[in-house]
Amino acid sequence: MSVNILNAQVQRFASDVQLLLQQTDSRLQPAVDVGTGYMGNRVSPVEQIASISASKVTTRGEPMPATDATFVRRWVLPEDWDLAQRIDSFDSLRLALDQGIKSKYAENAVAALNRAKDNVILAAMCGTNLTGEAAGTSTTFPSGQVVGVSVGATTSNLTVAKLKRAQRILLANDVDLSRETAYCAITARQHEALLNEIEITSQDFNPGERPVLQEGMIARFLGINFIHTELLPTGTDDAAGTSRSVPVWVKSGVHLGLWSDITVDITQRRDIRGLPWQVYTKLTLGATRLDEEKVVRIWARES
Repeated sequence: MSVNILNAQVQRFASDVQLLLQQTDSRLQPAVDVGTGYMGNRVSPVEQIASISASKVTTRGEPMPATDATFVRRWVLPEDWDLAQRIDSFDSLRLALDQGIKSKYAENAVAALNRAKDNVILAAMCGTNLTGEAAGTSTTFPSGQVVGVSVGATTSNLTVAKLKRAQRILLANDVDLSRETAYCAITARQHEALLNEIEITSQDFNPGERPVLQEGMIARFLGINFIHTELLPTGTDDAAGTSRSVPVWVKSGVHLGLWSDITVDITQRRDIRGLPWQVYTKLTLGATRLDEEKVVRIWARES
C-alpha cells in the first residue's frame, strides 16, 4: 500500500451548529412585576402611599386633626442593549453549514439579551434606585434588610438559618406571605450548600404534601421558591469579605419596565463588501426596587 494515499484523504466537517451551554431564558422576569409599552426617558410605574396611624379619641367635641399620608414616587430609567452579528457571504462559501446558521445566530443573541434582563433586575434589587417627584432622590438598600454573612454561625454560605432570618425580616415588615410568593435566586454553590443542611434533606423536618426536592433540585422551602441562576453578583459583605449577594423578594417588590422587548432583524447588508447577512437584536428596559421592605439581601460566603 502506498504511503502517499494519506494525501488523498477527505476532510469532512459538521454541517450542523449547536450553541454552547448557557442560560438562554430570563429566569427572573416571571418572578417580578412587569410593565410594557413604556415611552420617554423615565417612567414612574407606581405611586406609593406610606402607612398612617389612627388616633384614639379621648375628648368629645375637640377639633378633628388631619392626617396627611406621605406619597412616594418610584422611577425606572431605560437602558439600551443590542448585539449585531454578521455572516459574510465569502465565509459562507468556505463553511459546510446549512441555512439554519442565521437562526442559530439569532437564538444565541436572544439568549444573551435574556441574561441582560436578569442582570438589570439583579442590579435593581439591591442597588441604588431613584425616587422623588422628579427622580432626584437616590434610595440605597437599607442595612435592616440585610442578613449578615455570619448569621447562624461563623461566616458561611447560604444556610437554613439565613433563610429563616430573611423570612423573619419579611414577616416583621408585614409582608403577607400567605398571599405573596417569596422567591430566592441561588447559584449552584448555594444549592450545594443547602443540600448539606439536614433541615432541607430530611423528611422529618418537611411533613406535608409538597416536597422540598424535585428530582434532586431544591424547589421550595419555608414558603420560598428557588430560582437557579449563575448571574448573582459578588460584593463586599458585612464582614469585609467577598460574598455572593443572594436576594429574597416577593413579586410586588421588584419592577421590570420594558420600553421594547427583544426584537430580531435579519437583513442583508448591501452597503458592505461581500453583501453579508446581519443578525441584529435589541432591547430597551429598566428595573427598580418598588419597596425596600419587600426585598432582603443574604450574604453567602462561598469559600
